[in-house]
Amino acid sequence: MTPEGMKLGLEAARLLAAADCCEIEPGLTDAEFRRVEEDYGFKFADDHRAFLAAGLPVRQAPEEGDTWENPWPDWRHGDPAKLREHFEWPIDGVLRAVAHGYWHPTWRQRPADADDARHEASAMLEQVPKLVPIYAHRFLPAGHGSHGHPVLSIWGTDIIYYGADLADYINHEFDDFSEHTPEGWNPRATVEFWQDFLS
Repeated sequence: MTPEGMKLGLEAARLLAAADCCEIEPGLTDAEFRRVEEDYGFKFADDHRAFLAAGLPVRQAPEEGDTWENPWPDWRHGDPAKLREHFEWPIDGVLRAVAHGYWHPTWRQRPADADDARHEASAMLEQVPKLVPIYAHRFLPAGHGSHGHPVLSIWGTDIIYYGADLADYINHEFDDFSEHTPEGWNPRATVEFWQDFLS
């Protein structure tokens, strides 16, 4: 991990612990990281990895209207089918939009048949950068050796910034400590394809 990525992840972990909003288990071990990354075919960004190595958030009391039964991905003991469903949320959201007429401007011409369009979109989406769940529908780009990506909130093709970086996201999602956010922050998505949905 890069020193900057480790520092950012540890700051995010400190902010989450201070918020006292969820149960935090001991962090993932190197062996657990290897297993997760092999099983799901991605590499954690350095700040995300440092965050999960410092402590694994697993549970919190549900609130009325919650969409997710357990919004924290339990990379250690979670049901693999549910983890995969969580991991595939961004792709599934785009595919649902395709079923309702959406078509990304960089893709080949949309097939007239709806099933063919979905099949074509699925093939194109296999090539886009992977996003990794942090909490509910909040995601960070994958990528060993990278850090400091803005956190994206993804609901279908409605994608917005939810933090300038991981620590800023934790700061605002769980308790407004107002001590990390860069003054006048103006995040820029750092990941191909997904940045096209952001203004």
